[in-house]
Amino acid sequence: MAEDFEKMTVAELKVLLREAGLPVSGKKAELIARLSDAGEEPEEEEAVVEEAVVEEDDNWDDEEDWDDEVTEGHVARQKPVLDDATKAALALRVEQKKATPSFRRTEWYRYKRLSRSGWRAPHGMDNKQRKNLKYRSSLVRVGHGKVSAARGLHPSGFREIMVHNAGDLEVIDPETEAARVGGTVGGRKRENIYSRADELGIRVLNRRRDV
Repeated sequence: MAEDFEKMTVAELKVLLREAGLPVSGKKAELIARLSDAGEEPEEEEAVVEEAVVEEDDNWDDEEDWDDEVTEGHVARQKPVLDDATKAALALRVEQKKATPSFRRTEWYRYKRLSRSGWRAPHGMDNKQRKNLKYRSSLVRVGHGKVSAARGLHPSGFREIMVHNAGDLEVIDPETEAARVGGTVGGRKRENIYSRADELGIRVLNRRRDV
């Protein structure tokens, strides 16, 4: 097969490579090697795959709990108990969010530090953004507000409750509220909060995987 490729021109070799879905870049020797490999590898790969399937079928045991390694340490996330009105409000908020413009600070494109900062209301008598000129970014206004029924709710539907110790979890309703651990809480206390939350069936929204 390689001898036949040697008699062909580079243009003819590239046509064969394109038909096989292979790259066409490189010298003639590389193109010939690529075509030669493509003609031999598929059958070998299929044989290897068939052998692997046979080995898996031979070693299969229905009585073994083969999913133990996958599910070990996994904790299912709690879901909130929501009425139809709240579900509809959350869905409407998601749709409105898609149409909401991105609010940028004045001259965010000129200074990198401004592009990293959040929204700031424009000031100054001649400020182009304050004048709402067409070529400037959008202003934050009341009309961009979302559905009032879903205001303050986590995307999952829970109402967030800030906690700083395990005792703060006692007043949380697991069906409608979820915990968010404060940023100043240390690792040991955070671990206690996670353990107590699991006992009470409370979802922790900012749970760390390393704790």
